[in-house]
Amino acid sequence: MSNSHTLFLTQLEQITGPNGVLTSEADKSGFLTELRDRYQGQALAVVRPGSTDEVSRIVRLCAEENVPIVPQGGNTGLVGGQIPDASGQAIVLSLTRMKSIRAIDTANSTMIAEAGVTLTAVQRAAEQRDLLFPLSIASEGTATVGGILSTNAGGVAVLKYGNARALCLGLEVVLPSGEVWSSLSGLYKDNTGYDLKQLFIGGEGTLGVITAASLRLFPRHGDTRTALAAVPDPEAAVSLLSLAKVASGDQVTAFELIPRIGIEFVLRHREGAMDPLGAPHPWYVLIEVSSGRDDGSLQTILEEFLADAMEKQLLSDAVIASSGDQAGNLWGLREGLSECQKPEGGSIKHDISVPVSAMARFITEACQACEAHMPGIRPVPFGHIGDGNVHFNLSQPPGMDKAEFLSHWQQINDIVHGIAARLGGSISAEHGIGQMKVDEITRYKTEPELAMMRAVKQALDPQNLMNPGKLIKITS
Repeated sequence: MSNSHTLFLTQLEQITGPNGVLTSEADKSGFLTELRDRYQGQALAVVRPGSTDEVSRIVRLCAEENVPIVPQGGNTGLVGGQIPDASGQAIVLSLTRMKSIRAIDTANSTMIAEAGVTLTAVQRAAEQRDLLFPLSIASEGTATVGGILSTNAGGVAVLKYGNARALCLGLEVVLPSGEVWSSLSGLYKDNTGYDLKQLFIGGEGTLGVITAASLRLFPRHGDTRTALAAVPDPEAAVSLLSLAKVASGDQVTAFELIPRIGIEFVLRHREGAMDPLGAPHPWYVLIEVSSGRDDGSLQTILEEFLADAMEKQLLSDAVIASSGDQAGNLWGLREGLSECQKPEGGSIKHDISVPVSAMARFITEACQACEAHMPGIRPVPFGHIGDGNVHFNLSQPPGMDKAEFLSHWQQINDIVHGIAARLGGSISAEHGIGQMKVDEITRYKTEPELAMMRAVKQALDPQNLMNPGKLIKITS
């Protein structure tokens, strides 16, 4: 290590204390590899500040020394946005020590939480005040406030409550200069110019470091009911969604599509999983309805809705969970889909959104096109059909070499992303761009869009030190 690096690390330790700077390979390793082991990087150090002031001083020092910064939350991202490159010149700025919930305003239904607070901790703190923070994702025990906002996370409740962007009223951000911009008042209305917080939500740490946020809270659900319905095809699922919204008085909080092959994967690879209905069906929809009242009315509404849908031949069978455990088992079929694809071999994954009205067409066309490209490929499209987001995953044909299958990733991307774009969709609904799609996005954004993104990046981060190479590339 050079003398300049040694001095730089010493200065970092003076800011955070000796336990705030990790330099050994063993200590850094957990911060340099992402969940699916697709991206691995190197870093000069992993720096763990404990306050906004420390973040500010670290960022200012990095600006002076021209050292890149890769902000990181719970390291649960799926597109490599939180992983540094292989040069070893950057620091990873881990926000996980900043885990204070600064305030909860029950009358205003808001919470101010620091960037390192986990999503589960936010949910529990809200529950203690008889309130609800509705964002829910599979990694909520690890994912942090800073991470979910930087990636504009979605999850299963977007249909009712919106994504992370819709649930944030204000931010505290350390800018690339080291200055702190704070707007945590929790105002529901502020029409005084550009909504600056939106630059950082979904910005993947490329414009600044989110250190705290003012989050929207809601009344807790008094009653929640869960059902699983068998449907003949995605088109029937979309029609079922429209019927469910009307029948429930727009109380649908989740509406998830599951293919039969996904159920079979979970039954094979998840201990305790059980086939939910008496016979196999080609497609399933997991439906959740919620209400602030606990008077039993939701059960009646759900029963009548399902009976009506059966008469209309939109479904062929259904089950309503009669207990919390049964509801958990039904949700387990959905939540186990991603992990249970791994034992089936290679998986090429996509995070697509299209208008809900185009969802059935997208799934049909994309499945047919991929099967024509590679006979035997196994499409596993699942996810948040209620808000137009499908995780269009493809498992390798049985017997095919995994490396050979994964070598088709770009060709299959071209097929799937091309169909999504033609139907007015997006190549990233909720996972972000990171490094996985940083080149791909240039094929689907217009030149004016890309020019505006570059202009914002260059205006706020002229040195290109904030998570360089992610989201939008800047060439010198």
